[in-house]
Formats: sequence, C-alpha cells, structure tokens
Amino acid sequence: MFDLGWFSAKLFLKGKLLRDPANFALKTSLASGIALFVLIPLALTKLPLCIPITISSLVAGSMMPFLLKDFKIK
Repeated sequence: MFDLGWFSAKLFLKGKLLRDPANFALKTSLASGIALFVLIPLALTKLPLCIPITISSLVAGSMMPFLLKDFKIK
C-alpha cells in the first residue's frame, strides 16, 4: 500500500499522473472558493472558530465527489 502511494506521489510530482491538470486545479479551486465564502461569514459570528472551519470543510468535502466524478488519471 505504501509503495502504491509513493509511486502515485512520484508521478504527480513529475507531472505524469493527471490527464488534465488545469481542469483538476479549476475544480479544486472552485470548491475551495465556495468553502471560503461559507467560512468567512460564519467566522465573523460569535461562534467558536472550530465550528465554522468544520462546516466549511464539510461543504468542500461534500462537493468534491460531484466535481471530480469524471476525473481521469493516466
């Protein structure tokens, strides 16, 4: 299992893992931006900071499977 992860990490760093890295970066930044728009208003409330971080992380994590459902690797 460790060998598979290490091999994937080496291919990613060489730029040979993703078929369309621009599409992957676009969708990842889209989910991060939406999570940021959820985080900022919640962080300005009187809630402890761990609650807005948890909620925005759940929003971003739940969007990723839908955004990356057609994700292809080489």
